[in-house]
Amino acid sequence: MLTGKLPNQHGIVGNGWYFRDTAEVRFWQQANSLIQSDDLLYRGIETAKLFWWFNQHAPVRWSVTPKPYYGCDGSKVFDVLDKTECNLTQSLGPFPFFSFWGPNAGLPASEWIAKSTALVMKKNMSDLTLTYLPHLDYDFQRLSHPSPDRVAEVDRCAAIVIEAAHSIDAIPIVVSEYGLVPVNQSISINRALREAGYLAVRNGPFGEIMLPGDSKAFAVVDHQVAHLYVQDPSISREVKKLVERLDGVDQVVAPAELSLDHSRSGQWIVLAKENAWFNYYYWLDDKNAPDFARTVDIHRKPGYDPVELFMTSKMRAVGRLIQKKLGMRYKMDVIPLDPSLVQGSHGLRPSPNQGPLIIGPNPPGEMVQFKDYVRELLNA
Repeated sequence: MLTGKLPNQHGIVGNGWYFRDTAEVRFWQQANSLIQSDDLLYRGIETAKLFWWFNQHAPVRWSVTPKPYYGCDGSKVFDVLDKTECNLTQSLGPFPFFSFWGPNAGLPASEWIAKSTALVMKKNMSDLTLTYLPHLDYDFQRLSHPSPDRVAEVDRCAAIVIEAAHSIDAIPIVVSEYGLVPVNQSISINRALREAGYLAVRNGPFGEIMLPGDSKAFAVVDHQVAHLYVQDPSISREVKKLVERLDGVDQVVAPAELSLDHSRSGQWIVLAKENAWFNYYYWLDDKNAPDFARTVDIHRKPGYDPVELFMTSKMRAVGRLIQKKLGMRYKMDVIPLDPSLVQGSHGLRPSPNQGPLIIGPNPPGEMVQFKDYVRELLNA
């Protein structure tokens, strides 16, 4: 949407990938410099960019993005990096971080983002405003038949933004990256690779840790797509055949078939069947799971984990919060290890009525045309 290019050119091959130079899997990085494109949609345009990813250090006039503070004792204080000149937390109160992601993800975050967007638009009169309302991402992964009430809620949030757009004579455009589909099967691709002797781990006081640099093969999973990294070329074909036989796997293809032929991609791209998705689990017994597996920890998990939307026990969470308030060391280990809880996913190319869309005046038919489409509206 921002580059008018495909992943083999802009380099964003997923929500995370294997960084070969440091032998680490990293998810949800925020540096705008990771986008390998000089000609972004907002170059030369007075732009406000709110809660889009890869937002840090973006060449825009105004921006706001989630950014906690991290203490040397392991503590974390939630906040946003506000470069809007609008003092958003003073005007709207603290950003409700716990409703942005995790078991309590829901309406407060979407409302805060909508109100902050309206405030920024009205004060700064930006030529282009990019904002992200995450609301439908939650229950459409939690529930097989999400309530229409969630759609009504995000409609009300969108109305706040649309009314602000009209007040400054701006054109509102609604765009979605993907459409979530029901799923009823989870694929443990890394467990299969480990059982076959390809994936290496290190056991220690905090559970087993995956060692990508020592593994002959492992997968970086992202919803219904997985990058399969094979570090020993002599076994590439046999690893491909093993993964093809896994229940729930639809295809294992070369990256070029999906415009993912980039140095960050795996040797193979694995696609799930429409009713299935990939979990990142690599341990063979839950007693050996790493301690972060039972927490909301989007940066240490070597794959996307939608199970973070669920909670084992509210009472346990309350107890952990009491420990925190008393100044004790604690871990918010309230996330279950049950991938069957997940009821929705995305990543494949679904039918047109389930996929991405653009709502605006004379919208284009392909998402890769979005950048030129918006620029033409701005020039008009």
